[in-house]
Amino acid sequence: VQLQASGGGLVQTGGSLRLSCAASRRTSSTYIRGWFRQAPGKEREFVAAITWNAGITYYAESAKGRFTVAKNNAENTVSLQMNSLKPEDTAIYYCAARMGPIASMEVTAEEREYDYWGQGTQVTVSS
Repeated sequence: VQLQASGGGLVQTGGSLRLSCAASRRTSSTYIRGWFRQAPGKEREFVAAITWNAGITYYAESAKGRFTVAKNNAENTVSLQMNSLKPEDTAIYYCAARMGPIASMEVTAEEREYDYWGQGTQVTVSS
């Protein structure tokens, strides 16, 4: 499965962006689609995740109330709507997919739980 993230760009503080992640093919074993980000000089960190079938969501504390992850089964895409953006949201955003079930939503925050990764899309928030 190949993942393609898009929608990044330059936005001012307080602005919004909507990222999208398309998968190259459908698979019945896709269970979790997640978003991570990596800021310059920092480790990659979890942002949000959604279960592919039930649409259960899970967010990092930094994303709660500002970001919304959603899925479109018909188009086989996952989006990340980001509002009230801050300079500290500047990063490369990656989408990822996990095949197979999980024991709890908390594990979706772990990079090692994912099987496929997209190439990333740059988000820059100016102050």
